[in-house]
Amino acid sequence: MIGECSKHGYFRDDVCPVCGDKGRFIMKDSEIERLSRSMAGILRHGNMGLGMDDQGYVDLRELIDAVKDRNPWMHWLAPRHVVALAETDARERYQVYGDYVRATYGHTVELDMELATDNVPDWLYYPIEPEALDVVFDEGLGPTDRSMVHLSATRENAVTAGTFRIDGEMVILAVDTTKCFEMGHDIGRATKAVYLCDFVPPECLAVSEEPGDGEE
Repeated sequence: MIGECSKHGYFRDDVCPVCGDKGRFIMKDSEIERLSRSMAGILRHGNMGLGMDDQGYVDLRELIDAVKDRNPWMHWLAPRHVVALAETDARERYQVYGDYVRATYGHTVELDMELATDNVPDWLYYPIEPEALDVVFDEGLGPTDRSMVHLSATRENAVTAGTFRIDGEMVILAVDTTKCFEMGHDIGRATKAVYLCDFVPPECLAVSEEPGDGEE
């Protein structure tokens, strides 16, 4: 569930993890799941045909009205529920800015998002099926089911990401970000753990067997 502490803001637990206060109830787990799925469809995939700018932002009120139209039982939905979900999401999938909201990554619609390219780690990571290695090392790493290549900040993050889409054995690739920039493919920070790039040339790739591999 999501609650709200008067001192420490929104939290996902039975009590505030900072002070132990029970706080005010905001949403139960089933409501969080429904709202998150609806937001993913609208903000990542352009469902429901809402107006979206080139940074991925949608009017917050329009999103809420669209969700309520599809889910009449959520007649109580208000901006604070969307803000609470975004601020407590461990994967940082959504961002609210004033009267607008967007997905931070995972888009299948084409956008021109302006992301920070400073302080990008020297190495980022990407999970892949073993049978795809030959093609990737020959042709490079491009988007598959998303509009951008999604890179992970750590090898552990990449393993976690891989479990959502790879059934079975996986290989973790290490991406030389300095070389990627030098070859004209900028990498932008979407969240603390997720970075986006239009394409990773094969010259920037290496297999990472253990944490830190490839960082010579």
